[in-house]
Amino acid sequence: MAELVFQWYAIYVKSRHEFKVFERLKKAGIEAFLPAVERLRKWKDRKKLVKFPLFTGYLFVYIEKSYESMLRVLKTPGVVNFIKNPSGEPEPVPDEEIDPLKKAIESKKEIDPYPYLKEGQTVRIKSGALQGVVGILKKKEKQHYLILSIHILQRSVSVRIDASEVELV
Repeated sequence: MAELVFQWYAIYVKSRHEFKVFERLKKAGIEAFLPAVERLRKWKDRKKLVKFPLFTGYLFVYIEKSYESMLRVLKTPGVVNFIKNPSGEPEPVPDEEIDPLKKAIESKKEIDPYPYLKEGQTVRIKSGALQGVVGILKKKEKQHYLILSIHILQRSVSVRIDASEVELV
């Protein structure tokens, strides 16, 4: 008899349906993980801690790779689709990526979304004195640098930046 292999999969859900889908999956007996953080929201008359999904529109399910299991997830109201690889197959998410995320959530430390940046990408500074400046992201000794080049001179300079201040171009 073949052993069942369970894996994490990322699913895309309808806008603002993350918590509803999470509850529906749990009720259906499907293990799900919705990374969420609490943030203080202020209104004119009150302040309140409100829970927000860390990755808007996404959550994770832990299921076996079978047609029946995936169909069961897809039939859950609010689920749009699995995140797929280029060949059209649902792409498993390695435990090595899920486990640290779970630990970070459980630690109750402050967690914020962070731009997914790779060294060598073209980025733009979002705010501050260098707002709007575009350059190449470089990482050196755990610090991020923005490389600004003058191509006609074949010269570049680097400016140390906080990676949270940049966005992809």
